Parts: sequence; C-alpha cells; structure tokens
Amino acid sequence: MTTTREPGTARSPRPAPGLNRLGRLLVERRRAVLIAGTLLLLVAAALGAGAQNALSLSRFEAPGSASHRAEQALHAEFGQGSPNMVLLVTAEHGTVDDPAVAEAGRKLAAELATAPGVRTTSSYWAQGDSPGLASTDRTKALVTAWLDGTATESRAALAELSPRFTRQDATVKVEVGGQDEVFRQVGAQARKDFLGAEAIVLPAVLLLLLLVYRRWSAAGLTIGVGLFSVLATLALLRGVTLFTEVSTFAANLALVMGLGLGIDYSLFVISRFREERAAGHDRHRAVVRTVERAGRTVLFSGVTVAISLLALFAFPFGFLRSFAYAGVFVVGTAVFGAVVLLPAALAAVGDRVLRPAAAAPARVEDGRWYRLTRRVMARPLASGTLVVAVLLLLGAPFLGVRFGLPDERVLPADATSRVVQQQVRDGFGARETDALQVVATGVTDPGPADTAAYAARLSTLPGVFQVDTFTGSYAHGLARGGPSPDAARFRTGSAVRLAVIPEEAALAGDVPALVDRVRTAQAPYPVLVGGFPADLTDFRSGLLDALPLVAALVLVPTFVLLFLMTGSLLIPAKATLSNLLSLTVMFGVLVWGFQDGHLAGPLGFTSTGTMEPSIPILMFCIAYGLSMDYEVFVVARIKEEHDRGADTESAVATGIQRSAPLITSAAGILGLTFAVYATGSVVFLKELGVGLALAVLVDALLIRAVLLPAVMRLAGPANWWAPAPLRRLHRRIGLAD
Repeated sequence: MTTTREPGTARSPRPAPGLNRLGRLLVERRRAVLIAGTLLLLVAAALGAGAQNALSLSRFEAPGSASHRAEQALHAEFGQGSPNMVLLVTAEHGTVDDPAVAEAGRKLAAELATAPGVRTTSSYWAQGDSPGLASTDRTKALVTAWLDGTATESRAALAELSPRFTRQDATVKVEVGGQDEVFRQVGAQARKDFLGAEAIVLPAVLLLLLLVYRRWSAAGLTIGVGLFSVLATLALLRGVTLFTEVSTFAANLALVMGLGLGIDYSLFVISRFREERAAGHDRHRAVVRTVERAGRTVLFSGVTVAISLLALFAFPFGFLRSFAYAGVFVVGTAVFGAVVLLPAALAAVGDRVLRPAAAAPARVEDGRWYRLTRRVMARPLASGTLVVAVLLLLGAPFLGVRFGLPDERVLPADATSRVVQQQVRDGFGARETDALQVVATGVTDPGPADTAAYAARLSTLPGVFQVDTFTGSYAHGLARGGPSPDAARFRTGSAVRLAVIPEEAALAGDVPALVDRVRTAQAPYPVLVGGFPADLTDFRSGLLDALPLVAALVLVPTFVLLFLMTGSLLIPAKATLSNLLSLTVMFGVLVWGFQDGHLAGPLGFTSTGTMEPSIPILMFCIAYGLSMDYEVFVVARIKEEHDRGADTESAVATGIQRSAPLITSAAGILGLTFAVYATGSVVFLKELGVGLALAVLVDALLIRAVLLPAVMRLAGPANWWAPAPLRRLHRRIGLAD
C-alpha cells in the first residue's frame, strides 16, 4: 500500500538539554558515579536486610468510621476491646462441663490474663456457660482475650503467646486462633513467600536475560539495576516504619516490581545504546545519546507508573498506603539505576554489552514485528474487532463479581490458626469472638429496663444468635438467663455495652447487611456499632466510596502526561480505553479463577465465593501503571519516527519493530516474577501473581502488538490532532523532543 506523509509533521528531534548535560556528566565522572552507586548498594543491602522484621500487616480498620469510634469508646470507657486472640479448649474425654475440664479451662483463662500484652480475658466458664462460647456437641469451648496495642505490638505478643499456649495433656487440648493470630500468620507466610520467590526469580530471570542479550555483561548489569531497586526500596521502607506501619506485602511488591521495572528500563537503555553504537557513534557519544533518548522515555514511564501508585494514598488505610510507599520507591530507584548508574557503567564497559557479530540486526523492514504490524494495518477493522471481542469475552466473568470480607481461608489449609477457626466455623452455632460491639457513652440514665428491651429487640434480628449485656443474655426476644458472673464488664458509669453475637451462617452470608440491621435498630440512646464484622464492613465501604476519586487520580494525570508527550488527544484517549480494556481480562480471571474457584485445585487454595475488594483495587493501580509504561515505550518510538518525517503507517510499523522485542521480553520477565507468587501460600499473593502476570502479557501481546496499530491505522492523520488552543499550549509547555 502506498502512503503519504502527513503534511507539516517532518522535523528532526531536538536534543533534551538537561538529559544531554546529564549524559555528558555521567561519561566524564563515570568512576565516581560507579563508586557512589556501589556504596549506595551496600548501604541499601545492610538496611534492607532487616526490613522484613520491621514490616507488619495492618488491621482492616477505617479511621474515623463508626466502627473505629466504637472501638475507641470501648477502650476508653471499659478498658476493653474486641477479642483478637482465642484459645480453643477441647475436652479429651467427656464435655467442657465436666468438673476437671471446667477447672482446667478456668486455670487456663487465669494464666492467660497474666500474660504480657493481654488486657482482658473471658471464657465459657466465666460467662455462666454461655452457649455462644461452646460447640454444639459440648466438646469444645473458648477462652477469649484482647491484646491491646497496634497490630504490630499485638502480633509481636502473639508470636510469643501462641506457642506457649498451644498444649495438650490428659484433660484438654489447647489451640490458638483469633483474627490477629490469623493475620499474624498471613504476614509470616508472606515473608516466607518473599524469600522463596527470591530463590526462584533471580536464577530464572538471569537465564531469560542471557537468552535476550546473549551477553553475560549485559545480563549482569540489568540484574544489578533490578537488585539495586529492590534493596534500595526495602531500605526506604524500613525508614518509613519509623513513622508508620508498613504492610509485609509491601516487600513482596518491592521484589517483583523492583526487579521488573529495573529490568524493563535497563532493557530499553541497553538496546538504545546498542542502536547508537551500530549507527557509528563512539562509546561515549552513544551513552550521551542514549541518556537523551532512552532516558527521557524511562523518565516518562516512571512518572506514569508512579502516578498510578500514588493514587493509593487517597485511601485512608495503612494496608493500601504501604503499596503506595513501595511503588513510588520502586519507580524512583529503578529510574535512578537505569538513567544514572547504568549509563555510567556503559561508559566504562559498554562495548561488552554489544551484540555478537552473528546477531547483527537486519533491516527494520525485515523484522517479524514490522511484518506483523503491516499485516494488522492491512485489515485494521477486522484485527481490532477480533482482539476487542477476545478481551471482552475473557473479562465477562467480572460482571458476576461479589465483594466480600476476608477470613482465615486466605491461609493454607494446614495453618494452625485456620485449623482453629475452621473448627469454630464447623462446630459452633455462633462466633462470640466476632460479636458486634454496641457502645453507648454519656447515657444519663442507663436503666435496666430500657437496656433489656433494646437487647431483646436486637436478639430478634435475622442472623443474631444472642445478645449479652449487664442485664443478662437474650435470644429470640426472650431473656436466656440473668446477669453472668462478669456482667460488670458491660456497664461503667454512664457507658453501656452490648455484645451482639452473630450466627455462624450470618458470618458466612451478607455481613454488611447484618451490620446495617444492628445499626438501624431502634435504640433508647445513641450508639456506635463496632467489632470485627463492622470493621470489615466500614473498610469495604471506605474502599468503594474512594474508588471514583482514585480512578480519576490515575486516569486524568496519565492522560495529561501523554498529551504533553505527544501533543495529541487521540493517543491518550486510545491509551486510556485500551488499557482499561486489557484490565478486564485480569478482573475476569480473578472472578472466574478465585471467586468461583476454578483455579482452586491447580493453585491449592480454598475459594470463599467472594472477592476481597482491596486486592482488585491495588491490582488496578499496578496494572494500569504498567500498561502505561508499555504505552510510553511504544508511542515514544512511533513519535520519534513520525517526527523524522515518516507517514503514520511507516512510523507505527518501525516504532513497533524497534520497541516490541523489548516490550515482549520485559513483559515475559515481569510476568514470570509475578507468576512466581502463584506458588505461594497466601491467597492474596496468588491473586496478585496470576492477575498481574496475565495483565502484562495481554498488554504486550494483544494491546501493543495488534490493537494499537489497528487503531492508529484507522485514525490516520487524526492520531496527531488536537484543537488549535491545545496545540499552542503544547508548543509552550509540552514535553516533546
């Protein structure tokens, strides 16, 4: 097909003065830069080595929410909190009502009450043989405890208490569970998965890099940049832990994205250096031109990825903010390694990374990606429609998404805390440890009659097993018994507390609906409703409420950045829509594989039938940033060819031929690093691994290789269009070469 160049587009790319000066400085001071880089790496290794022990797993709390205020009132007025540690006491013979078992249970509770970090305790035997604390067959009963302090402090105490109270004798068997114990083990398992992933990823990535480069020196430099990013990020995260909690999962993100982006950017820089040397430039001039051209693209890419991850700061949750810290640090250190340290190394030993003579490139027109792109553009409508149909089909399961709340099933089946929680789930009709805590403060006259009527009314709500307060216990609207021996814990001065114990079936169903029923029930005084179910409900609501803002913070700045880079409105619009389209595949597979359980057998996990909402949101921010990363790489090369005077079709084919081998190599390596986490033991990490690996591969192979050239061919000259006012704005503040 004969094409013509769009008029007025031919111009020679201008050098970037700042990057030109940086390139020359790196060449002139290469030894000093490399020495400084080596020292930085050693310091990062020393500080980063201890980062894992400084990280924690934040609770599912929504600061400022009703549940959070209820918990604060519970602490302030009663010196109590929702139970976060459980001892499951199993009678070796008989039932938990047998005198010997009851005596053992009381002694166990008394011993636990004196343990470090434990503020309050209760038990089946202290609450007048409460049925909510005993199994239906009466062979098991619970001792509950509240460990005060932050998640880090309580889980550090649990690390000591859990093995101490796991015991068995001729009378009882004691096992440790509870929500904080579950998520303490999640954090510990995530740390193990981190170390296991390191052992698999590094050798595998090195092998792949050798296949791509066919030079040990190039592979070594690339791995070095990735390791620098990982270690520097861990060191910086350790610094953040001095001021706030940082999730253990942030280290997992640091490993996979540090290696991934470090390798991604290094591939682009080394490839550009090889091109410049092949064009006849000497080593030092080639380094300067590489920093000018590839360095600019890497900076653009880094900013787009960082924008996507910075949006996580819009959530008031430490768990998601931890990923924002990790993501921004990863991007910054990967960009620094690729744009500063790597060019200095190339200036010193760059000729060792050049292709072997036998691997000298052929003409661009002979490349397989060039020919593929030409074939796609010969039938753009058919090619683009086919890809869109495939993506929508694979993403269709997401229409059936059901958001739910996490529980012990995020752990492997043999985890001790999951075993305990599963026994409670299977053998108990209710779960007092997950009671909704109804707290009223400043009550002028907390009369027994009003409180008793309120408790009886709450006990009639669907999903409520029992309500305990200072006047007694209530079920199905009737008094089940008088005040228990420890009834004083429900009333102090002008404050009143009621514990609404849910049925096990209610916790397995629509928990937010249960919380809403309790909150909207008529009360004789103003109340706040907290407890673990309310915490998770408010956490989920906070996530979903902030989602539109987060989406805007991701989509709008990246759109503007691409406009400043290209001067086009269509290219940013096309990038936004195609990136969102590619993410539908990731979300579809999450629902099909994890929510609906089709991957449960191959990957070894238990499906809960719902999706915990924070993980898809996190994956959206990461995957969208990486998609824009690849968009920047491709569009930068296409625009470079277009600015040299090539028509749209030639610019697209040449740009893809020059960038696609790098993008597919980078996507394959990054996909591998993500996929390694599918072999881990925590469901959250499996979801991240499978979903993000699929997202980057789909983006590289379908979006960039097929959909992008098809759309650009259909758009023709309109690819570079913008209204006159925006063209003038771009000429003034644009970031074009």
